[in-house]
Amino acid sequence: MKILFWGTPAFAVPSLRALDDEGFEVVGVVTQPDRPAGRGRRLQASPVKDVALEQGFPVLTPDVPRGGEFLAAIRALEPDLSVVVAYGHILRPEVLDLPPGGSINVHASLLPELRGAAPIHWAIARGFPTTGVTIMRMVEGLDAGPIIHQVSEPVVDDETSGDLTVRLSELGAEALIEALALLAAGAAEEREQDHDAATFAPKVDRAVARIDWTRSATAVAAHVRGMDAAPGAWTQLGGTSVKLFRPGVWSEEEVGALEPGRLHNNGGAPTLPPETRSGTVMLASASDGVVVRCGQGAVAFHEVQPPGKRRMPVADWIHGRGIGAGQRFE
Repeated sequence: MKILFWGTPAFAVPSLRALDDEGFEVVGVVTQPDRPAGRGRRLQASPVKDVALEQGFPVLTPDVPRGGEFLAAIRALEPDLSVVVAYGHILRPEVLDLPPGGSINVHASLLPELRGAAPIHWAIARGFPTTGVTIMRMVEGLDAGPIIHQVSEPVVDDETSGDLTVRLSELGAEALIEALALLAAGAAEEREQDHDAATFAPKVDRAVARIDWTRSATAVAAHVRGMDAAPGAWTQLGGTSVKLFRPGVWSEEEVGALEPGRLHNNGGAPTLPPETRSGTVMLASASDGVVVRCGQGAVAFHEVQPPGKRRMPVADWIHGRGIGAGQRFE
């Protein structure tokens, strides 16, 4: 079977490698153009392009995947099937339908849940206990095509979106090979999605990543893990933005049980009552982290990234007098 592969980020790499390892003929790879990256803003190839060049696959990098010239280029590759994994553009019907076998997609959720650009982020941020991958037939609607194969996967406690991305990328590669075997054997039972049950996972940006301290500690911690490592959950302290990582939940009972003498920072700031307003730092210590009051309970953070600095343990920030009890995040 001749495959035209579409993908861009590291999530797509295991699927591309699996196709090659299993003996499928990858006739071409479509990925997004090189983008400026890093402090020097030098052009950088996508992870998929790096692997494609390493393996000697023909590479196409259109600004947009449409137009007569582009269609002629992929038609000349004579693919039997397109496999799309986090490519980054919506594909038009004339592109999806060009190969005789159509186009299939590796999507990182159990569809119809979490259709959209950021299913892994939202599975963590919304506190899903289970997610997975879906291999689906691609149609014009957003992640709305028939399901060919699904594999579920538990979401581990304290897992970040970065952690889950790595696991689901490997699971997706395995599920893709299984789905292709079913298709080749004529054993695939493609089933329509329940569109009424669909939920959505929109693109994550800086505005979405801001922390709402009026939510419960459990919800705040899930949000922070869902935004880790990019774009990074953030808040404001004294008018400047700070990113927070590695959250731990403190229940309302644990907050109320704090000994009065522990409600201070290393410099001995005044005692703070448990009913302190949401967003207020209740405790700042190397051992406990930066403990912040939420709408219910509190969250202890153990890593931080102040503006213009690297991500660091909160102990370094505390010792540098960057934070203390009584200060308030907005």
